[in-house]
Amino acid sequence: MNDSKIVIFDAHALIHRAYHALPPLTTSEGIPINAVYGFVKIVLNILETMSPNYVAVAFDTRTPTFRHVDYSEYKANRPPSPDDLKIQFPIVKQIVEDLGLSSFEVEGYEADDVIGALVNKFEKSVSNSEIFIVTGDFDATQLVNDHIKIFTLGKRIENTSIWSKKDLMEKFQLSYPKQIIDYKALRGDPSDNIPGVKGIGEKTASILLKNFKNLETIYENIDKVESKYRQKLVDDRTNAFLSKKLATIISDVPLSFKVDECKYHSFDREKIVPVLEKYEFRSLIKKFTRKDISKTVQKKDENEQLSFIE
Repeated sequence: MNDSKIVIFDAHALIHRAYHALPPLTTSEGIPINAVYGFVKIVLNILETMSPNYVAVAFDTRTPTFRHVDYSEYKANRPPSPDDLKIQFPIVKQIVEDLGLSSFEVEGYEADDVIGALVNKFEKSVSNSEIFIVTGDFDATQLVNDHIKIFTLGKRIENTSIWSKKDLMEKFQLSYPKQIIDYKALRGDPSDNIPGVKGIGEKTASILLKNFKNLETIYENIDKVESKYRQKLVDDRTNAFLSKKLATIISDVPLSFKVDECKYHSFDREKIVPVLEKYEFRSLIKKFTRKDISKTVQKKDENEQLSFIE
């Protein structure tokens, strides 16, 4: 039985998802807040529904990461963030602080790496724990195991899904979560501009990994690979191993903290209500003042889809 429930929020992924999912929204002073509203709504509802014992929020930084150094084209296919989105990141950071939640970021690393470090720390320090990574994508799926799950948002962030180890293996047709790294090494990841092996798609990647387990074993047994795939793998060997490095979450980032810093108790309503009022989140104010969401928790089945946006 799991005694402690831990929730880790992938802030930038959630902010981006909220921004693109929700219509433009501004305060009476013209400050863009649609992404802020979506993020705050998600956080409040997850805290209400899951009643975690520990909470952490992971952020990206503006500086290039080691992945950009290794591969200059990493994420180069993404357009610059619009100005009305950029302005919302510091607002979210301030609100996270006002909520009393611990936030983490490390220069030169992505939020996914920070999440990996947080997971490692919690696994070593908190016994009988269940960890939920709340994100807008599947990048952290390689971290999933029997007590770590991924909490993803629907396309319009109206519904969420909780992905267990079994769920993810069925989705990607793989044997274990860390094979997702090798899966991306083979078929690439267009969203991050990870090249992969040219001519190897999702189905072929799954077949190769079913037969050979990982990228290294594939190349060690290249003569046993079907001829129609063999030459593609030989030609793109460099990209394959580069892609694996780019896709791998680095968990040993320089992140020092005590897990007690992340203990979740309750909101300081006297502090947070003025913040919600500042950005005119009327529905959240109504919800927040109606009840103490840290104490009135309704038990829900983990596989149930939860409506987050009113």
